[in-house]
Amino acid sequence: MFQLLAYLRFWLRSGNAHGLHSPFVFGLYTSAVRHEGTYGTYGAIEARRQQLLGSPTSISVTDLGAGSHTGAGRQRRVADIARTAAKPAHLAQLLFRLVNYFRPATILELGTSLGLTTAYLAAADSRHPVITFEGCPNVAAVARETFAALSIGNVRIVEGNIDDTLAPTLAALGKPVDFAFFDGNHRYEPTLRYFELCLAHRTDESVFVFDDIHWSEEMERAWEAIKIHPDVTVTVDLFYVGLVFFRKNQPKQHFSLRV
Repeated sequence: MFQLLAYLRFWLRSGNAHGLHSPFVFGLYTSAVRHEGTYGTYGAIEARRQQLLGSPTSISVTDLGAGSHTGAGRQRRVADIARTAAKPAHLAQLLFRLVNYFRPATILELGTSLGLTTAYLAAADSRHPVITFEGCPNVAAVARETFAALSIGNVRIVEGNIDDTLAPTLAALGKPVDFAFFDGNHRYEPTLRYFELCLAHRTDESVFVFDDIHWSEEMERAWEAIKIHPDVTVTVDLFYVGLVFFRKNQPKQHFSLRV
């Protein structure tokens, strides 16, 4: 019910390309967000999704985040994880297009799950690394199978609680975070803490993407706090995800646009 009401509020205040007066956001929206073409890599990743949806395997899951709206327990079928936890194709493909549009050299993903979204992030440019964080070893093992099945070699999985692994991984990175997808813990305090940690490693051209910004009241509060952060100049609320930019030459503006 919360998400339904949140979507109704979003729909009332959101728009489309008509009337967009920011050339940067107009170009992003028309060339990447609303791009309706397809890419060759989509088919292979979606075929892997179908394999996972048909998997008879069950695994023991360690959930370190905000949990599941479905009330799923510790022992879970891989097929159920693929159905309820993996990003749907249209959102994963949006992330692919964003990476394809911005061409980041270093990508972080907080929350690997079964590796489908990671595969989209990595396939957009195989020359650059994707560092992805997963708290559950058994889920990470399935993700590794996904990367092997798709012959994706530019992914490094960091296993363990993100609370423990994010800061040392960032410290050892030795280069800026150009693109970060936050999907590891759908709660207010961890979301802002991870944001602040990554913020210290961003540039003016970095892109941060936050998943499920209207998933709960906590996530909406986190999104509002991110929007008013002094380092943030432009945000784009696409309901399912929120895009955050730090471009110094842009006036502080917030957009709500329909996907």
